[in-house]
Amino acid sequence: MTGADAAASFDPLRPRLARIAYRMLGSVADAEDVVQDAFLRWLDTDRDQVREPEAFLRRVVTRLCLDQLKSARVRRETYVGPWLPEPVVEEEDEVEDVTLPLMMALERLSPLERAAFLLHDVFGVSFDEVGETIGRDPAAARQLASRARSHVRAARPRYEMPREKGLEIAAAFFAASRSGDMGALRGLLAGDVATWSDGGGKVHAGLRPIHGLDDNMKLYTSLARFFAKEMSRIVRYGMINGLPGFVSIEPGGVLQTTALAIEDGRITGIYVTRNPDKLGHLAAVH
Repeated sequence: MTGADAAASFDPLRPRLARIAYRMLGSVADAEDVVQDAFLRWLDTDRDQVREPEAFLRRVVTRLCLDQLKSARVRRETYVGPWLPEPVVEEEDEVEDVTLPLMMALERLSPLERAAFLLHDVFGVSFDEVGETIGRDPAAARQLASRARSHVRAARPRYEMPREKGLEIAAAFFAASRSGDMGALRGLLAGDVATWSDGGGKVHAGLRPIHGLDDNMKLYTSLARFFAKEMSRIVRYGMINGLPGFVSIEPGGVLQTTALAIEDGRITGIYVTRNPDKLGHLAAVH
């Protein structure tokens, strides 16, 4: 089989492999590198001997991700401020099965727990294959996934919010927070709301999460003074890692994404990504 034949069999699987890699790593660029590495290995494989190319490549990608996670953990231990996964703005017809809060919860798992949970619970892979992929027997793979499930249960959405309603709340949040209408903003936020802001030490951002309604109101009251001098500009509204939100240009020309977790019509989580290293793949949208 030629290189063209290899590409022809690999390319239809690329989007699914990229989804696995991104959910494992939380980085678009790292996921793309892993998938490309998997393709190079596919070129060197005796493909006539591979009965199930998708299962084979899923194993390759997962194992490459497990190797990457070892170094990623070291990098994140020295990360400046809260770490958020790179934001992915979904197209209209996409439905995200792993939301941003769930991806953050996955960070607290061991690499093997993360792999077992994602492969089985998200991608529907049998425990026989999960075990083979991560080098454990099926019973151990099942136990890893079960342990992961108990850790991330609280991060899974309790119900699906209609896309239109979520984007409506996102637009109301943008309008209230940028105009300084603190009364309207207070009405949008839940009592236990929390804000995470990821600047990675590259741009100004909070160094720790802000928890609770009162402290968040203080935060946005102080930010309103900056917005009064230079107003944010909306690039687009959309679903970001499964949550309603928006891409914006903030004072100083900083590209930013804001994703909102919403329960019972109130905003419970505000996830702001400002680190330019995580937004390169979105730079073209503005």
